[in-house]
Amino acid sequence: MAEPALEVRQVRKDYVSGEVVTPVLHGVDLAVMPRQVFALLGPNGAGKSTTLKVLSGQVSPKAGSINLHGEDATSWASDRLARDGVCLVPEGRGIFPNLTVTENLRMAVYTGTSLRTVFDRAFERFPRLRDRRKQVAGTLSGGEQQMLAMARALAIEPKVLLLDELSMGLGPLIVEELYEAVERIASENVSILIVEQFAHEVLGVADRAAIMLQGQVQYCGDPAEVGAALDVAYLGGTVDA
Repeated sequence: MAEPALEVRQVRKDYVSGEVVTPVLHGVDLAVMPRQVFALLGPNGAGKSTTLKVLSGQVSPKAGSINLHGEDATSWASDRLARDGVCLVPEGRGIFPNLTVTENLRMAVYTGTSLRTVFDRAFERFPRLRDRRKQVAGTLSGGEQQMLAMARALAIEPKVLLLDELSMGLGPLIVEELYEAVERIASENVSILIVEQFAHEVLGVADRAAIMLQGQVQYCGDPAEVGAALDVAYLGGTVDA
């Protein structure tokens, strides 16, 4: 049996403000297999974005372990994780709104990838960006900005792609187009962990899904089964494991 591309075991995280300690993650467990799309769903405040921050090295876990392709990556900094193929597309997209599309893509060459290769990969995956390549990124539609953020991340050929609220603020048609792109990307030997709040649509492309509530993964299973449990979770209930 193949080992997980990304495995999280009993990860805990507190936020500290002065003398106030706020527990956020209470022992998170999940595993993303190679070429798998894993959807992590749950209401606002469940701990989903904090989980991605821990996995991308932005914050350190209080306890628990993170394994990347079988190697212990718990203490790795964000730059080490990035070099080893973990890439985060954050909520809000993280593009440079005052730069053009091509200037945003140029940022990906810091890993040593040639600019032509960056452009070829980006425009092949998202042909619409080729037509917008001279346009200032802040004037793109929300969907096109999300495409640009994904294209820039994928230009460095990550092994694990972390997507935070991919569909936020976007219409159904563009969301469907983005999820189709996610499905294609996974087929290119990329493991994808996608965090969403109110997005039944992602279950259509997910291979595995989980519901996070109150800092814990409370249910994990087949996307169809998880979809049936979502309404209960969003109404404030708990989901039987």
